[in-house]
Amino acid sequence: MRTLTKLAGFAVGLTAVFGATYGIGRIVDPTPVAESRHEAAATPPADERGGTADQLPGGLLVSERGYTLEPVDAPAGEFAFRIAGPDGRPVTRYEVAHDKQMHLIVARRDLSGFRHVHPELAPDGTWRVDTPLTGPGQWRVFADFTPTGGEPLTLGVDVTVPGELTERPLPAPATSTTVDGYTVTLTGAPQPGRTSSLTLTISRDGQPVTDLEPYLGAYGHLVALRRGDLAYLHVHPDGTPDDGRTRPGPAVTFLAEVPSPGSYRLYLDFLHGGRVHTAEFTVVAGAAPTGDVPSPSGPAPTGGADHGTPGHGHN
Repeated sequence: MRTLTKLAGFAVGLTAVFGATYGIGRIVDPTPVAESRHEAAATPPADERGGTADQLPGGLLVSERGYTLEPVDAPAGEFAFRIAGPDGRPVTRYEVAHDKQMHLIVARRDLSGFRHVHPELAPDGTWRVDTPLTGPGQWRVFADFTPTGGEPLTLGVDVTVPGELTERPLPAPATSTTVDGYTVTLTGAPQPGRTSSLTLTISRDGQPVTDLEPYLGAYGHLVALRRGDLAYLHVHPDGTPDDGRTRPGPAVTFLAEVPSPGSYRLYLDFLHGGRVHTAEFTVVAGAAPTGDVPSPSGPAPTGGADHGTPGHGHN
């Protein structure tokens, strides 16, 4: 029996850009998915038109610079895809970036269900991984990679897993969250159009964590998704474990530039005790559009992949 996947190529034009792009769980989902493919891009809003593909934030396009993200049929419980190159053939050679050739990140359209996984590449150019799509809903799938001889790219495609789903409200903005017994505190706020410093401080049982382990070439890995179109931002850490100055906690600092006002969901992966943990935050950059900021009376902000389910797997 083969799983079919419903695909919808999705693109929204923006004239502002992220200052940095980049493009990481292992969960088996036995639920079959139905497939239907659409390659057309959405028309950008009138006040955001005029930008070229090179000016867009990452993950809004299914195809860019001649490369296309193509999910393919796979057995139940597995997710598979290829990257088609400018010649139409599957790409089989990739650069290593942040310790991996491919970073696959998924989240539901309501920004729940975040997963960050690393597929395995077959000789024919097909990437395979135990499916990170952990239940019904409309998911955004991001492939973050650098083809050999090319530039870094983040491509995105929508995948729908059928079934009954109740949309989860986005947690209200907060400066502290908990996950797996850890407390993570955020200092700083993103500012549209300019670089901002975001520091995340990690403690456990009231004590600072000072022995973080390197993960993907850093002491933390941060992804931001914008509410609405799920524009994708990978934020670079300030320092690396081998630079002689960066300490292994409790604070991990990132430099971020968000493209516009609005609400963003931050996902911090950090490695401690031999396990990757993920803390989540909702933040607001600038003056968000009316109705974009979650109400403070909503669900209490917590870490975890499903707005309240602590932690998630990695591979």
